[in-house]
Amino acid sequence: MSAASPFRDRCRRLGWAVGLPGLAAILGVSAAWITPRVEDRLGAEADAIARATAEPGAEPWLRVAVAGRDLILNGEAPDAATRDTAHRRLADLPGVRRLVGPVGLVALASPFVWIATRSRDGVDLTGSRPAEIGVGALAEQLAPALEPGTPLRDQAHAALGGPPDFTTAATYALARLRALTPGSRIMLEDTRLSILGEAASVSDDEALRAALTDLPMGYSLGRIAILPAMIPNFRFVVTRSAEGGLDLSGYVVSDAVRAEIRGEAAAAAENGQVTDRMRSARGLPPEIDAAAMARVTLQLAGLMQEGSVTVAEARVSLSGVALDAQAIPEIDTLLRTGLPAGLARGDVALTTRPLSPYRVAMRRDGDSVTLTGHLPDTATREALLGTLRARLFRERLIDRTRLGQGAPAELARALQVTAGSFTLLAKGEARIADRSVTLMGESLYPQGARRMAVDLSAAMPQGWNAETTLTSPGATAVRPPEACVTAFDAGAAGPGPVFSPGSATLKPAFYPRLDAIAVLAKTCPTLRLLITGHGDPSDPAASAKTAVANSTLDKTAVDKTAVDKPAVESAVESTASLEATRLEKPETVKRPGDKGSDKQDSKDKSLAKTAPRTAPKTAPKTDSAKRAPGQTDAKPAATAEPGPDLAQQRALAIVDYLLQAGLRPDQVAIAAGGTVRPAAEGVGIANRS
Repeated sequence: MSAASPFRDRCRRLGWAVGLPGLAAILGVSAAWITPRVEDRLGAEADAIARATAEPGAEPWLRVAVAGRDLILNGEAPDAATRDTAHRRLADLPGVRRLVGPVGLVALASPFVWIATRSRDGVDLTGSRPAEIGVGALAEQLAPALEPGTPLRDQAHAALGGPPDFTTAATYALARLRALTPGSRIMLEDTRLSILGEAASVSDDEALRAALTDLPMGYSLGRIAILPAMIPNFRFVVTRSAEGGLDLSGYVVSDAVRAEIRGEAAAAAENGQVTDRMRSARGLPPEIDAAAMARVTLQLAGLMQEGSVTVAEARVSLSGVALDAQAIPEIDTLLRTGLPAGLARGDVALTTRPLSPYRVAMRRDGDSVTLTGHLPDTATREALLGTLRARLFRERLIDRTRLGQGAPAELARALQVTAGSFTLLAKGEARIADRSVTLMGESLYPQGARRMAVDLSAAMPQGWNAETTLTSPGATAVRPPEACVTAFDAGAAGPGPVFSPGSATLKPAFYPRLDAIAVLAKTCPTLRLLITGHGDPSDPAASAKTAVANSTLDKTAVDKTAVDKPAVESAVESTASLEATRLEKPETVKRPGDKGSDKQDSKDKSLAKTAPRTAPKTAPKTDSAKRAPGQTDAKPAATAEPGPDLAQQRALAIVDYLLQAGLRPDQVAIAAGGTVRPAAEGVGIANRS
């Protein structure tokens, strides 16, 4: 045997392996060329079967994707028979290896739950969607609520039982999802909307919470668990104004802490005024207790006349004017020993100055009397405490006054006088600011309240003034005339009520303003109102009138002495005459709780009594005995006086309403002489007291 024989034997044994690479190449080329063609063919044929499942005008319920020779099925069939028919048709396609499902059946979902979850690269929809809305149609309707370019992956199953206006609610929910971070979700459970997640920013948090006050019609809020946004520069600031009010700004970690801070700030504010400009956010170091931080900040602000206390980067800083000289060491002690864990002392820049205004207050409430504010020295303090102790029998006397410079002259005497009247109150408060004394509260007897108001003003030192607002059980507080004028001017700003063209019927929009005037009038017995109606822009008669009395009115209906009377008395007489002569009374709008026409009739009668009525003119009597048969009177028959014009009817409608609301007839009247206001200005309601 030659030497080449073993080599030839080895080649024969391995010859089949030599062809494997070539065979693999042939198979690879065939697969690359044949597989796409098979997939394209199966896809086209399967898509035709899927489209055939659609009802006229609707989307197909079956969706098919091709993976090699496998068909991936998705969708919800209306019933099992329809689903099985589609399965058989797909399985019979040439070249199909297997069907991958499952394909569900449309069922009733109760509760009907639809969930939108925000991911880092899009929005995923799960749960149920209404069977009558196709996937494509729903995606098209929801697209405007998504950020541009955001993918929407709808994995929800078709189901029956969807809530009304589902697409409107779903669009609203997706728009809210934009304000949240990835991982957050919004759920519609029937007609309840719930949110679970974290705000993307402070502004997004505020906008989201504002939007939740305006839900789609018929929907309500479920569980709302929105974490505030995380910020790197957490700060909290309390600013005290010179008037004693507090401004809260910076950030707050939760609504519960916000409510606690607001309550403590209201108690700490001298005038009770608190402005809340805090924004919800996270970022406060976890070792710092938010409520304890706010309490010590408010305590420090209480030791200042004006200025700010700032917490930033876990440090407490102060700037402004200290309350008094003794406040500076108190602040220093509090910063050294009273700060909560995690907080440290920051920069402190404080000055002092005499108090202005110089304030002292006495408050009687329940079983205690509390003194606050400043006193010039210990002698004044002891004198005031002695006066109060001698007149108080059961109440505890709590002294929280401090010593401070800047007291007005004769403060000690004013305090003694004020304390004497104050102790006669069942409950109330006395406030002194510089040379002004305000006494407010409840006296057991009306006579005592009236006497107290006179005696207090008379006993004040020269240059001092006193104002009292006292009530007795069941009585309404009476304001001083000056305060009534101020309150009326503040509430009457802007145009008056405007009636619809050609109408003298009150609108519901008038009620709040007229009710506020009625409430004011009850506490202001000196208030006298003059009502002037307005014309219509298209009414030539109204536009021709001026703001003065119309000289063409029947002067026999006006008292000749009216020109010598004050404007208010003349106006009252004009209203009474108008009540007596009008032929057709305009409709009066009745509010819930009105007594009805009997109450209105009594008001009309009361109004009519404010001035004498002018007797209507009548035709002279004719002696029928002296007339020949068939003879008629030569003079025309007398006619009734003309009724009120539209502007007067409008004014009268306002008067009627105010009388029903409780005003006395002498407190409200119609402007005399046919005065008419331009339509744009509305009805005039002027104070003539």
